[in-house]
Amino acid sequence: EVQLVESGGGLVQPGGSLRLSCVASGFTFDDYAIGWFRQAPGKEREGVSCINYSDGSTYYADSVKGRFTIYSDNANNRVYLQMDSLKPEDTALYYCAADKSLMGAALITFGPYYDMNYWGKGTLVAVSV
Repeated sequence: EVQLVESGGGLVQPGGSLRLSCVASGFTFDDYAIGWFRQAPGKEREGVSCINYSDGSTYYADSVKGRFTIYSDNANNRVYLQMDSLKPEDTALYYCAADKSLMGAALITFGPYYDMNYWGKGTLVAVSV
């Protein structure tokens, strides 16, 4: 079965850190861009970060630049999102998605409205005292 599975979400205090993981089964990331998206209650889904698996280039939304880091574990077909200095406004359901055509900054901007090849089901991040 082809799927993406996210993990690593949880409850954390403001200023804390979490590391999200996205692993693929049934396909390999080799020719894909992998993005992280999030959706807060009552808000639209937004792009957070992207990594182009072929060359390792990375992209970030302005709201997370300098606080989040995306990186890949090629041997294990896994992509991570390291989230530091978390804020209450980072609270959301976080999804990973993969696509062969939409990449880089375009994936962050248009991914929420695009028919991406694969979506995960999400992992919940809550930032609260």
